[in-house]
Amino acid sequence: MTSGQMPGAVEAVIFDWGGTITPWHTVDLREQWHVFARGMGAIACSLNDTASAVLKAEDAAWRRGREEGTSARLDDILRTAGLDPDHPATHAGLAAYREFWEPHTFTHPNIPEVWEWLRDNGIRVGVLSNTIWSRDYHREIFERDGVLHLVDADVYSSETPWVKPRPEIFRAAAAAVGADPSACVYVGDRSYEDVHGPQSVGMRAIWIPHSNIPAEQQVSHEATPDAIAHELTDLVDIVSAWSFDGSSAGSSFGGPESPLGDA
Repeated sequence: MTSGQMPGAVEAVIFDWGGTITPWHTVDLREQWHVFARGMGAIACSLNDTASAVLKAEDAAWRRGREEGTSARLDDILRTAGLDPDHPATHAGLAAYREFWEPHTFTHPNIPEVWEWLRDNGIRVGVLSNTIWSRDYHREIFERDGVLHLVDADVYSSETPWVKPRPEIFRAAAAAVGADPSACVYVGDRSYEDVHGPQSVGMRAIWIPHSNIPAEQQVSHEATPDAIAHELTDLVDIVSAWSFDGSSAGSSFGGPESPLGDA
């Protein structure tokens, strides 16, 4: 763990989802849409056409996000690919798509103890994710993993006009947890989105550098994280140093408890 001392107590810690709350997985993005097409009942001659059309639409949506900062939604991607999101065959395809993704969505086993420690010390827990999936889908995942009750506020790019690193979405996340950006810490695995982005609005940024981000998803930038956490449990010492004058640094989960409890 490396960190620097910065003034100001932490009121909220906001987490990225994929690669942070969930461990990083390398996923075959073309295969996800082949699974979807097979779930739709696509015949052999149209299987590749359907999968390729949706993959192309998804790639374009994420590219716009990196270049223009605009968000996208799964239904919009399907429509761009010429599919009706409300058609029964599309629903069947999406069921297969979710089944494909399920092994890659499980919450990291250290998240519950870290989130409980934060809330026990009066620090709110937020989630901010670049995603094409709905709020309901993400919340179903948190509910499945038994951590939804530990989330004080969550913001998903699919329900806003923006994606990270746009400053507007970080301000929206800070407002959702009820804190000034300067009193928030953001935790994520992507330097451009999760370090450069939150620092642009005055948040402190903790980088978790364990994800193998594909080269085509990386954006050239200059940003230095305020701290580096090699394990999620490192967050306890980092946040303790910033919030409690370092009094619990190095003491794992034995740090002070705020009189505010779960506020």
